[in-house]
Amino acid sequence: MTKRSATTTGDAKKAKLDNPGFPGHFEGDGLKVAELMGQGQGLTYDDILLLPSYIDFGVEEVDLSTKLTKNITLRAPFVSSPMDTVTEDQMAIAMALNGGIGIIHNNMTPQEQAKCITIVKRWRNGFILEPKVLSPDSTVGDVMDIKDQMGFCGIPITEGGKVNGKLLGLVCNKDIDTALDFSVKLSTLMVPRSKLVIGKTSDKSPISLEEAQKSLHDSKKGYLPVVNSEDCLVMLCSRTDSTKKREFPLASLDSRQQLLVGAAIGTRPDDKERAAHLAEAGVDVIVIDSSQGNSLYQIDMIRHLKAAHPKVDIIAGNVVTKAQAKNLIDAGCDGLRVGMGAGSICITQEVMAVGRPQATAVYQTAHYATKERGIPVIADGGIKNVGHIAKAMTLGASCGMLGGLLAGTSEAPGEYFYSNGQRLKKYRGMGSIEAMQQGKESGKRYLSENQKVQVAQGVSGAVADKGSIHKFVPYLYKGLQQAIQDIGYKNFPDLLKDSYNGNVRCERRTHAAQAEGGVHGLHSYEKKLFATV
Repeated sequence: MTKRSATTTGDAKKAKLDNPGFPGHFEGDGLKVAELMGQGQGLTYDDILLLPSYIDFGVEEVDLSTKLTKNITLRAPFVSSPMDTVTEDQMAIAMALNGGIGIIHNNMTPQEQAKCITIVKRWRNGFILEPKVLSPDSTVGDVMDIKDQMGFCGIPITEGGKVNGKLLGLVCNKDIDTALDFSVKLSTLMVPRSKLVIGKTSDKSPISLEEAQKSLHDSKKGYLPVVNSEDCLVMLCSRTDSTKKREFPLASLDSRQQLLVGAAIGTRPDDKERAAHLAEAGVDVIVIDSSQGNSLYQIDMIRHLKAAHPKVDIIAGNVVTKAQAKNLIDAGCDGLRVGMGAGSICITQEVMAVGRPQATAVYQTAHYATKERGIPVIADGGIKNVGHIAKAMTLGASCGMLGGLLAGTSEAPGEYFYSNGQRLKKYRGMGSIEAMQQGKESGKRYLSENQKVQVAQGVSGAVADKGSIHKFVPYLYKGLQQAIQDIGYKNFPDLLKDSYNGNVRCERRTHAAQAEGGVHGLHSYEKKLFATV
C-alpha cells in the first residue's frame, strides 16, 4: 500500500476526493523514521512509538511472509534463539509448524545436535525415507522408548530390524496401548504383512506422494509402508502428515516437504566438522554464533562453509554496526544477526562496556545490509512483546529472534519446577557461567573457552510457564497482524519501503509517556495476553 504525505489542508481535501480516507500524515504528526533514528542517540524499542495510519483492509489480509536469508522465506517472522534453555528439536518442530524456524543450540556434541536436526526433518514428511524400524523379537518397551524419544509409534517390523529389510509387519499405538507387560515381543502384537495395505515403488515406476496419500485415505489406514520388488521396506507414508498440512497451513517447509530447521556453530576449527554433521543431517541454515561477529575467525568460517556446503544458507553475526556488517557480507553470508547485549539475560553491555541499544542497532545495520546490499537481518535481543517485533520490522529487520519470550513454554528444554506456588522453567544466557561450564561449547561464542578465568556475559534465572508454543506463537502472529494493520500496511515489503521513504511516522517516548502507555492507576489487575476460542 503506497502512502502519501500531506502538509496542507488543501492536500488533505484533495486526498478525501480521491479516497474515502486520507492515507498520509500531516506536518507535525511525528517524525520520519530516518529523522528519529538519525539524531545520534542510542534508542531501545521502548523509546519509540509508531503512529497509526488509515486502514482500508481487514486484519486477515495482512501477510507476515518475510525473508530469513536471501534464499529462505518464512510465513511468519519468528526465529527461536540457539540457547540451551530455548531451542532443541521439540521447539524447532513447533516453530516450523507455526510458520517460523528454530535454531538448534550447539551446547552439545555434534552428534547430538545432528540428531536433533534429524528428528525435526522426520517430523513431517511427504515420505519418511528412513523410518524407525524394529524386529519381531523387539518388545513393547522398545516401542515405548521410541515413542518417548520421537513422539510417534507407527513402526514397521522388518527382518533383523534393518531399515531396508524385508517387511514383516507394522506396530501402531492401538496395537500396544493396552499392553501391561513391556517385555512382550512384537511378533505377537504386530499387524502381519499379509493384512497391511502396501505401496509399491521401483526405479521405473516410482510411487508419487499423491498416490500414497490416496491409498491411505481410501483404506482408512494410518500408515502406508512402501516396498520395492523384493518386498523390502523403502519408505513410509503417514496419514498424520496429511492432516498436519491442514492443521498447520503456515508450516515452513523445504522442497521435500520437510520442516525447515537451523543450527548454530562456533568459529573454531572443530566447528567445521560439526557443520559437516549438520549438513549431512539435512540442516537448512547454519547460524555462526558469536557475540562479536566481526572477526577473522568468522570471516574464515563463512568462506569455508560456502565452499564446503553451498546448498546450506549461512547467517553470520552478531553485529550492531554497518562496518561490522560489511565485512561479513563481503565474506558471503546470506543473512545477518543483529544485537549485542540487549537480551534480558545478557550483561555484555554492563560488563564489557560494548554493544548498542537494540532499536538503533537494527535500524543502522539494516539500512546498510538490507537496503544497500540485499541481505536480510534478524533482530536478536530485547524483544519482550508483540509491539517490539512490529517496531523491529519497521526499523528494517526481516525477522525477530526470540529467546526469553519463548523460554518457559512446554517445548523449551528443561523441566518445570515450582517456587512460591508459581510454575517456572530455568532460563539462562549462553554467556552465563553455568552454560559455559556445562557444554564447553558456549564459551566459544565469547572466545573464552580456553581461558583459566571465564568472565560471565550472561546470567541464569527462571521464567514463568507460558504454555505451549502452539498457542503462544499464534497469539504473536495475530497480534503482529493487528499491529501492522494499525500502521496501515498489508505486508512487510510495503512497510519497509515506506519506512525508508519517510511515509511511516514515529515519535520518541519520554519515561512518563512509557508509563502512561502501560497499565497504571489500578489497585490490582490481572494481565492476560490472549484467549483462544
